[in-house]
Amino acid sequence: MRLGLSLGSIGSGGPAEPVRLAREAEHLGYSVIWASEAYGSDAATLLSWVAAHTSSIDVGSAVLQMPARTPVMTAMTAATLDLLTGGRFRLGLGVSGPQVSEGWHGVRFDAPLARSREYVEVVRIALARRIVTYDGDHFTLPLPDGPGKALKLTLPPTDTAVPIYLAAVGPKNLELTGEVADGWLAIFFAPEHAALSLEPLGAGTRRAGRSLLDVDVNATVPVVVGDDLEAGANQLRGHTALYVGGMGSRTHNFYNALVRRMGFGDAARRVQDLYLDGHPREAMAAVPRELIDQTALIGPCERIAERLHAYAEAGVTTLSVQPFGHTSDARLAAVRGVSEALMSSGLVD
Repeated sequence: MRLGLSLGSIGSGGPAEPVRLAREAEHLGYSVIWASEAYGSDAATLLSWVAAHTSSIDVGSAVLQMPARTPVMTAMTAATLDLLTGGRFRLGLGVSGPQVSEGWHGVRFDAPLARSREYVEVVRIALARRIVTYDGDHFTLPLPDGPGKALKLTLPPTDTAVPIYLAAVGPKNLELTGEVADGWLAIFFAPEHAALSLEPLGAGTRRAGRSLLDVDVNATVPVVVGDDLEAGANQLRGHTALYVGGMGSRTHNFYNALVRRMGFGDAARRVQDLYLDGHPREAMAAVPRELIDQTALIGPCERIAERLHAYAEAGVTTLSVQPFGHTSDARLAAVRGVSEALMSSGLVD
């Protein structure tokens, strides 16, 4: 099992912190640095900044939002980052959700599975440096009734193809990921409930004539290193409540649905009701400690090392550390702590 670093977006530490964390991760032998986007900093710019301050570690988008870009714009961005980094770029894509897609980007959140399939197909055509022609239900290139010309990407490729990852939560999207992607970007992955996600992911790989071994299972896992387990869990309550309660409406929240499938149905409903009714603190308090413990790494290095075995045995091939802490030093300590835990776990040579 390899380690990755999840930077999220530019936070309170400003532009210096992602560089500090990235350099330490590279020094410690982490394999990849991920950056995300929602409605704050974009992923591509942050990755350019981080890549310019590192030399060997991969950089990846987790994710570039599909509603924000045409497929060929995404291919251009991926090809540019891959060329500038000397082949270090990994392309992670996600459909986002209806609130961000329609509220922020003004793009209807309709037929997300079909759109994602077509989107990935167009991106692969462009990245293969083939002339882009496509006639789908959602994307048509070039437009048939105007002066548009079929074009191909002019940037030269690097030695290896850009791997494509998909962020997926629901069963159908997981099947699609297994069918068309090189990697899966997982969130709220609990080893105890791995089958909920890996079974549909595996079904998709089999449909494509391959196996789960062909897919990098990349789980983003919040981390708080320290002896006080309750204090560590409390640092993650806001994060968990936001996703389970606030990332979507009462009828469209993929994370809430996942938590329900994991057996936390009553708690998921309560957290969502409190959050959407304007009581975020009460929603945080309603998050079960057991849910946090199953989907995060909290505690001293010895406890984290034991938990790493559960992730590896569940099928995670890249565990991406999302460091939490009240200070930049605490977040840096989380990056170091997981590396120390992995080295002591016996999971690496």
